[in-house]
Amino acid sequence: MKDYGITKISFENNRIVSIFCGKIDSQSKTIDAFETHDRNWFKQKLSIGKTFCKLNKNRSGKYAILNDTVEYDAYKDIISIGGYGATKLPQNITKRKTFLSYYHKDEQYKKYYENLFDDLIVNKSVQKGDIDSDNSDEYIKQLIQKEYLYDTTVLVVLLGAKTKHRKHVDWEISGALNYKVGDHYAGLLGIVLPTHPDYKKPINQRLKINYPKRFIENYVSGYAVMIDWTEDRVFMQNAIEKAFRQRANDDKRRNSIPQMQRNTGE
Repeated sequence: MKDYGITKISFENNRIVSIFCGKIDSQSKTIDAFETHDRNWFKQKLSIGKTFCKLNKNRSGKYAILNDTVEYDAYKDIISIGGYGATKLPQNITKRKTFLSYYHKDEQYKKYYENLFDDLIVNKSVQKGDIDSDNSDEYIKQLIQKEYLYDTTVLVVLLGAKTKHRKHVDWEISGALNYKVGDHYAGLLGIVLPTHPDYKKPINQRLKINYPKRFIENYVSGYAVMIDWTEDRVFMQNAIEKAFRQRANDDKRRNSIPQMQRNTGE
């Protein structure tokens, strides 16, 4: 059993500069006390014989230990993690403040998303019973006042088969694309779920009518980012970062269509 497990790592000029890791209890096999440590701390632990492994998370939120080797060559001052084909880790960078928009029948994927990626984001999402309104202006006002959307930097939309029919999803996208005092517009990331008819289809075979209108307008304009559901933590972090950067493309943001007044379909 290793002493520490690494979940995130950062490089500068191909040199490891920081890691995010937790201590592994060999008896209980639990991992806790997660903290960011710099290169010097990492080198010092390796030099006194402490051992490290990579960690990955699954959809239940549990950590799996990966077998990639972690070594330190004190003479060359080189830390190596894994050889050819080694599993990549997410970057140890600023966590983006994300709000998750979804249809309640896709709630299992909300749970999977939070379990898999909770250490990569600051979760700003509404939980059950927090806010309930049938008026779009009042709903968005509450989201901003209660600081769900106020400083959100990326709105993540879980795109299932029926998401396009839900007024609250439209309201949340609309609210995130409105300028909020003290912050910027939010980036927009859509994740096509396995329940969606376009999942894994080539882009040119996907139909606009299968998506929320406000989302697809922003995707076509180049403001929104769209990916298929993934449990790859590196890929998801990169997608979130891309959506975050897209906020600079204000000329591509689309938010002029009327808000939905009622749910449509089932």
